[in-house]
Amino acid sequence: MIAKALTIAGSDSGGGAGIQADLKTFTSLGVYGMTAITAITVQNTVGVFGVHPVPPDIVYGQIKAVAEDIGVDALKTGMLFSEEIIQAVSQGVKHFNLKNLVVDPVMIAKSGDPLLKESARKTLIEKLLPEALIITPNIPEAEDICKFEIKNIEDMEKACKFIYSLGPNYVVLKGGHLEGDTKIDVVYDGKNFEYLKAKTVPTKNTHGTGCTFSAAITAFLAKGEKPLDAIRKAKKYIHGAIENSLSLGKGHGPLNHTWNLSVSFSNDRVDTSK
Repeated sequence: MIAKALTIAGSDSGGGAGIQADLKTFTSLGVYGMTAITAITVQNTVGVFGVHPVPPDIVYGQIKAVAEDIGVDALKTGMLFSEEIIQAVSQGVKHFNLKNLVVDPVMIAKSGDPLLKESARKTLIEKLLPEALIITPNIPEAEDICKFEIKNIEDMEKACKFIYSLGPNYVVLKGGHLEGDTKIDVVYDGKNFEYLKAKTVPTKNTHGTGCTFSAAITAFLAKGEKPLDAIRKAKKYIHGAIENSLSLGKGHGPLNHTWNLSVSFSNDRVDTSK
């Protein structure tokens, strides 16, 4: 049986984040990807220039159509944008008893543009976090949820405990925004901390990092991996995708989602005449 993963997120016209990044990640990791699109963004490597939200009943309908027909082994949420869309997603998760939910609390784009309405943040915390198996905030998102500054590992541990108290079974607090030669993600399961370390990659091409990481976790969950193993394997995948990132556009370029495959992106054109 092929593993099946659903992403509930926004569309990135630049192809580096959102639905597009999630589907590329699913495919690269051998998982059949499905989508419920929450918003269409006018976006590239420089910024977000427009957002058109999808009606909540259509978001719910996409989840329903996939769940009732194909089935869902694991799923993730990304950009949800509004309170009404979050409520529709929460309803879908409950109605169809969807398991292995990874919540990436997308609030702000790499460019600094807002991707979640201020009024929707309380709804995200109250409606989706209790349903989540894993939540994957970065430091600014965790600060928004916790309402205190995070400046070091001790602060990250404190934030993990607070976010865990809101309902998810695992908290993965990404440390990419802290200075240093090594980036450390802190994982908390309610009892123990685990520290996932990776050497800092000197590149500005990190557009879609959060989407890709959460999608990789979702893919490994869909394939039957236990949560901690899924998180560890996703960490290795995302590090490779950053190391092999693509210099496209004038701003923050995208990751290389197919770095782990024998056929990957390169600057060389493939001769298809043979």
